[in-house]
Amino acid sequence: MNTSISSQPPRIRIFDTTLRDGEQSPGCSMPAQQKLVMARALDALGVDIIETGFPASSQSDYEAMTLIARELRRPTLAVLSRCLQADIETSARALESATKPRLHVFLSTSPLHREHKLRMSKEQVLESVHKHVSLSRTLIDDVEFSAEDATRTEEDFLIEVTRVAIAAGATTINLPDTVGFSTPEEIRNMFTRIIANVEGANKVIFSAHCHDDLGLAVANSLAAIEGGARQIECTINGIGERAGNCALEELTMVLKVRNAFYNIDTSIHTSRIVSTSQLLQRLVGMPVQRNKAVVGANAFAHESGIHQHGMLRHRGTYEIMRPQEVGWVCSHMVLGRHSGRAAVEQRLRALGYLLEEEDLKLVFEEFKQLCEKQRLVTDVDLQVLMQDTTVQHGYRLASMTISDIGNRANALVELSDPQGQRVAETAQGNGPVDALFGALAAATGVKLELDSYQVHSVGIGADARGEANL
Repeated sequence: MNTSISSQPPRIRIFDTTLRDGEQSPGCSMPAQQKLVMARALDALGVDIIETGFPASSQSDYEAMTLIARELRRPTLAVLSRCLQADIETSARALESATKPRLHVFLSTSPLHREHKLRMSKEQVLESVHKHVSLSRTLIDDVEFSAEDATRTEEDFLIEVTRVAIAAGATTINLPDTVGFSTPEEIRNMFTRIIANVEGANKVIFSAHCHDDLGLAVANSLAAIEGGARQIECTINGIGERAGNCALEELTMVLKVRNAFYNIDTSIHTSRIVSTSQLLQRLVGMPVQRNKAVVGANAFAHESGIHQHGMLRHRGTYEIMRPQEVGWVCSHMVLGRHSGRAAVEQRLRALGYLLEEEDLKLVFEEFKQLCEKQRLVTDVDLQVLMQDTTVQHGYRLASMTISDIGNRANALVELSDPQGQRVAETAQGNGPVDALFGALAAATGVKLELDSYQVHSVGIGADARGEANL
């Protein structure tokens, strides 16, 4: 990407819509207090604009905006509104406490939406854009207009819509790929031509909002930057409607790792990315897949013997960024049947196990046997392996029974202690998890704290089994 030489690289504004579009992902709704917790994390992450919700459609979103505005002063706080007077007035009231408020209004522009959703002519769309952007500017100085389904809108009409929105007072123009239909070349050309052919384009910020229906949200957002966009709308972990949105963590790390190519910066404190991602996973109960770029558990995991050899010599052989840059503690050597004794010893040292020669020999023999039963051996597997050998003993769960009747739950657990003796204990609790932890604490003498709790359905129907991770 060719850019002019300047002392200050241009900066991309990061517009995070995790609390609005991200929350529209099935099962990801958050009450107002949880939104406040997430907003604090987004503020610490360095996000420029936080879209908090859709106040006119949800009292909870209205309350969330009020809570967030009372506490956060640095970022711009935005809310979404349809091009309806009542919506706009409600949104403006929700923004009253914000230090830096933004009113984000949208209207569909594509022929498909005009005919089947809006049932409006081009002239009526233009009239509505002018009327409602103008109204928004009388209430809030910072107004963003989104041409919904812009990538499927006729280019000449999109130019006209953009011109009208700017003339009416919009300060940011968002051209969304609402259904994830566009390709990088198309979206780059769209931004280039719109910016070149709209009077007053140099007075506003152009923004991209790309969905991931075809897996191109990040690539399309980067292409939009190449076409002149200076704001990108994204979400943590890429959550959002249908297949989701542009993933903030992926976009920002592309711009950081490939800064020599793009010569563009963001305000994101990348070392907070993983903790922010994990916070969202806990709040909405949606873990990311292990191979998810940047924030997945395998993002810095290496299994191949060749890769491990290279990594032990120089990390740059197979890592383009340091795990610490995004908030991971270190890389992971995921061991397998082709891993040697030195690699196993190195990994055990990293986990805090310093073994004598005889102990290492015993553990390595157990490791090779484990490799015959499963393809990969992770850090967790090694820790379990250490507990299973004579090097370090621990408690093992033999059986458990839980009943939850009425207001109290009962749990019975049977464990094998470090000497191999059976220990059985019972406990009552306010629920099955509380009762289970009480029984385990009684059996082991160890005070237990719940770090995370996730329950997933295994199968469908009324008789589907559940899988719980504690």
